[in-house]
Amino acid sequence: MDVLKIATAGSVDDGKSTLIGRLLFETNSITTDKLQAIEASSKKKGLDYVDLSLLTDGLIAEREQGITIDVAHIYFSTPKRKFIIADTPGHFEYTRNMVTGASNANVSMILVDARNGVVEQTFRHFYISCLLRIPKVIVCVNKMDLVGYTQQTFEEIKSEFMAFAEQVRFGGQEISFIPVSSLYGGNLLNPSEHMPWYEGAPLLSLLEQVPLEQQLSEEAGRFPVQYVVRPKSEEFHDYRAYAGKVASGLLRKGERVVVLPSGQETTIAKIEKFGREIEAAQAKESISLLLQDDVDISRGDMIVPLNQLPQQSRQLEATVCWMDKKPLRVGGTYLVQHGVNVAKAKISALSNLVDVVTLDRQADISELKLNEIATVQLRTAKEIFYDAFAVNKANGSFILIDEQTNATVGVGLIN
Repeated sequence: MDVLKIATAGSVDDGKSTLIGRLLFETNSITTDKLQAIEASSKKKGLDYVDLSLLTDGLIAEREQGITIDVAHIYFSTPKRKFIIADTPGHFEYTRNMVTGASNANVSMILVDARNGVVEQTFRHFYISCLLRIPKVIVCVNKMDLVGYTQQTFEEIKSEFMAFAEQVRFGGQEISFIPVSSLYGGNLLNPSEHMPWYEGAPLLSLLEQVPLEQQLSEEAGRFPVQYVVRPKSEEFHDYRAYAGKVASGLLRKGERVVVLPSGQETTIAKIEKFGREIEAAQAKESISLLLQDDVDISRGDMIVPLNQLPQQSRQLEATVCWMDKKPLRVGGTYLVQHGVNVAKAKISALSNLVDVVTLDRQADISELKLNEIATVQLRTAKEIFYDAFAVNKANGSFILIDEQTNATVGVGLIN
């Protein structure tokens, strides 16, 4: 059974936590004791209904304020598919949380409060979905029960959203719209009798039908070496393998490959997975490679097919989302972690600060502040073997690490 990864986003108090809680409730994904606990909590709050948002707001601060702060990963399933939801915050100050939570998503589910319509955060969330090249976007117009289930309200929101989307959709996203009422479960599992004018599928059916793209196997083969396997046993005296996870593409036994950065060519002699030999390995598989020739390879090197070489450079230009309270400035030094490879880097230029609402760009900037997105040029101490993020997401992204605190301070998508 395949797994669909969903990133949710929305503004404060748009009912996102309630929608997720309702999906869990309707798919029987809540244990009896947990249900009893939230029923008791709902009564304690003086509510005459079960507050399903309590299922997802796990932090005490979230429950007290009625908002989502941290990224929560929620699991549920139907007979057709398994689902993982990354429930991300709606506040502007937690934009960095949305970037990290949505980085591996197949679907971006954006909620809009029918009473408020499209707001600034809606634009921000869609822009980030496009930036991360999430292929499918589902816009849930929530709280339709509070606007009389009127089609006109839904169509106005849809038109306003699409007017912005046509300017931003650089990743070719497919966009679907659905009117829902999370509190009462309207159009979540079954069609709502209050909205007969909506002829599309309910939300869960829509999620079950989303095709899982098999692009990872179609991309260029990339194998970052994580560990060199050299058993101490005399029985395996000559055994040497290179362990890691296939980042993208396909590697086959007998295929000619190049080891980077040395540039030496060799042939894949064996591919082993969990102690057994396999003929080929695809993206996301953890394997060990045995090569035909003795080649000097260490952690951080990359093995790639001879006819699918990546770009190599010490100069990188990337779109960076800054995630630290201390601003990013020209001349600053950081660690760049690109897959397994780690290199020191110095910021050489900043430009094109993006206003995600107006889409205006500020060409000349002196610093990049928390949650801001801009173009960053940096120089690394050693070569990075990369692809553009638009071509290969797995090999086209990196994180910036503060050497003093060891904190992740930025996420970069290579241009």
